[in-house]
Amino acid sequence: MPGRLSRKLSQLPGKLRRLSRSVHEAQAQPDDQWAGAHLSPAERRLYLGMDARDREHACRVALALLSAHPDAAPTLLAAALLHDCGKSVRPYRVHERVLVGLVPFRLSRLLPFGALYVRAAHPALGAALVRRGGGRERVAQLVGRHHAPRGDHEAALLHAFDDLE
Repeated sequence: MPGRLSRKLSQLPGKLRRLSRSVHEAQAQPDDQWAGAHLSPAERRLYLGMDARDREHACRVALALLSAHPDAAPTLLAAALLHDCGKSVRPYRVHERVLVGLVPFRLSRLLPFGALYVRAAHPALGAALVRRGGGRERVAQLVGRHHAPRGDHEAALLHAFDDLE
């Protein structure tokens, strides 16, 4: 437990930076052209339906993953770009975005109301969106597993890089 606590505390500055960037959507600057080049047409439509702040975060996760693993599978890179697409089912108000940024993911699963429900369910919601929208099955699997990899090495990588951001 002490190791886990120290890891979580070491991630706090990054989480606070992300939270500060998440207040105004107009401040977000996702690299949509770069991202679109790594997605199928169906996945690109889903990506562009995401909030600009989530797209910017997704680009940072994907770029960090690609920097550390230049041989990453195209489906893993696409999943990195779409891992939070499930949050697009219900736009967050500013105060909700701050709230869900402060509440740990595990705790949000215990408080399944409104924005916290979307936070808790976004992996499953995102996987369903990828499948329904015509995305690749492996991308849907990775999106669905990115908070609970359960032995899936690629999903564990995605989780690790998402957690760093």
